[in-house]
Amino acid sequence: MHRTILLALLSLLSASLSLAADVVVYGATPGGIASAIAAARLGSEVTLVEYQHHVGGMTTSGLGKSDIENREQIGGLFKEFIAGVRQHYVAAYGADSENTQLCHEGYYAEPHVAEAVLETMLAREARITVLKGWRLASTAVLNRKLRSIAVLHRQTGEERRLDARIFIDATYEGDLYAAAGAGYRLGRESREAFDEPHAGVVYFDYQEHRFLEGSTGAADPDLPAFTYRLCLTKDPANSVPLTEPPPGYDRSVYTGYFDDLKAGRLAGPKVFKPGRGYHPAHFNTLVRALSVTDLPNQKTDVNINPRPLGFPFPEENRGYIEGDDATRQRIAARHRHLTLGLLWFLQNDPEIPEAHRALARELHLPADEFTDNDHFPWQLYVREGRRLIGEYTLTQHDITGKGQEPRHHADSIAVGEFPIDSFPCRKRQPGDSLVLEGYLGMLDSITRPYEIPYRILIPEKIDGLIVPVAASTTHVAFSSIRMEPTWMALGQAAGTAAHLAIQHGLEPRRVPIDELQARLTEQGQVIRHRQP
Repeated sequence: MHRTILLALLSLLSASLSLAADVVVYGATPGGIASAIAAARLGSEVTLVEYQHHVGGMTTSGLGKSDIENREQIGGLFKEFIAGVRQHYVAAYGADSENTQLCHEGYYAEPHVAEAVLETMLAREARITVLKGWRLASTAVLNRKLRSIAVLHRQTGEERRLDARIFIDATYEGDLYAAAGAGYRLGRESREAFDEPHAGVVYFDYQEHRFLEGSTGAADPDLPAFTYRLCLTKDPANSVPLTEPPPGYDRSVYTGYFDDLKAGRLAGPKVFKPGRGYHPAHFNTLVRALSVTDLPNQKTDVNINPRPLGFPFPEENRGYIEGDDATRQRIAARHRHLTLGLLWFLQNDPEIPEAHRALARELHLPADEFTDNDHFPWQLYVREGRRLIGEYTLTQHDITGKGQEPRHHADSIAVGEFPIDSFPCRKRQPGDSLVLEGYLGMLDSITRPYEIPYRILIPEKIDGLIVPVAASTTHVAFSSIRMEPTWMALGQAAGTAAHLAIQHGLEPRRVPIDELQARLTEQGQVIRHRQP
């Protein structure tokens, strides 16, 4: 009798610590949020799990502008998001206000505004349960199908089992599918692997569009540099100035920028395009180490300019992707200190000309952003992690063509449209005089929109799983597809496919493509290249 009661109590306890849903989305990145909303609107019960204590990934953590070159090529939930951003500024300041103009029809936003809009979109869906601050602990795979996952609360240590019929990995790192045993690539393929001209170890002259000495095309494990994307304010009343350097500050890390200044590498670009962080006042100053774009309310989106040879971030991400949680936190802290150190250096180093320091001191951490993290973004900018080995691998030729137009795909579920853009992979090497190794700054090239096949979302061997973010591409192709608007489109496709798989009792790889495409088209998704 006592044994029976004990087993019953254990069963009740286990049930209380488990959660069942039709769809579990791991990663509340914009792609994950789009996945969850798409599935929920079609009738699926969804659990959305996020490692951070905030949703939105980079879009709410410093990436203040939506990187998109051809606005007509991406629709669906992304357009709903930017409409919400614009409505916020119109309601708060008026349609003709400077702040509304600076939001550029909703494509630019302060981080807290982007977060509020995404939270509102999630809150409208009663079928979505959001779990914040949880990390993946383990997976349960049976007969090559993902059946359940266990997650741990980062603060309390509580463990929950999450059961679902379909899982979606929407992490930047590809953590869920790796834990489930799906194959993946990490690092850069060789030029020969897929006959990609820009693959492998490469020195590429981004101004003259030519390969330089030292380009071998060999495979290499290094990834594009990670950074933090900053939101800084120009409003003294909203500023939190740095009062001391960060832990471990070493000015010698940044002194390479003096050589960049002397050599003219901090000058303005040959091709001036809006939204690229080009401030003429910063040209030929050390502040050009930053790429600064104006946002509403006297704020700025601040990227770290990857073109100077003094750029200190390459190689600092080594070990992050396959590291445990403690390793990742250590590497993220190192990037945080490097970022704050650069800001401190620009504002305070006595060797920097006073006029340059004065320009840098116009920008400070904002008092009203990231208020639970000392006004610093919480999400490390993981530009590239694992890349799934899926049913199809998207390559440079799908994007640029091979002496022809980009390829047509019968199972196209979204359109990519951003140029190939990869941050450097190595620090300055002996002999480097123009560009750092691995930098693929093809932003001035003509971008031809290209179709993205559903097959890159589907693991080659694991069922019950869809991957809209760390999808099946080469490194070069990932350098184009890795934009949040594109990931939202892929996420919408993933969520829709998940619901159809459940509805038809099929694995995601067997979802009827014509029905998936019809649903996406009804939702305003662009699935074919629209000619201008």
